[in-house]
Amino acid sequence: MSEFASLLNRKAVVTGSSTGIGRAIALEFARAGADVVVHCAYSRDAADELANEIRGFGRQSSVIQADFKESRSLDSVVESAWESFGRFDIWVNNAGADVLTGSAAEWSFEQKLERLLEID
Repeated sequence: MSEFASLLNRKAVVTGSSTGIGRAIALEFARAGADVVVHCAYSRDAADELANEIRGFGRQSSVIQADFKESRSLDSVVESAWESFGRFDIWVNNAGADVLTGSAAEWSFEQKLERLLEID
């Protein structure tokens, strides 16, 4: 690993990291040497799997489950992340609402917009 790509001993939080792009970001951070807080809203099993995979790189990892539709959960995520490592050097806001696939694909534009505004 080049020094440029090193995140050795950095502490990262990646929201929405149990699946998809967030998962890939969290894994790359761990490969580069960072300890990573994994966040999920619903996919706890996937988040726990990811945290174990990160630990397999010799890094620390914890899981925070919180639904950002509830604004009070935002403060608890920050507090929990801080408690995990005592600091964070990197914060990636990746959490979002999927309004393009599954049953949400059939929603009206207004429903989709409302969901996006709740999360983002």
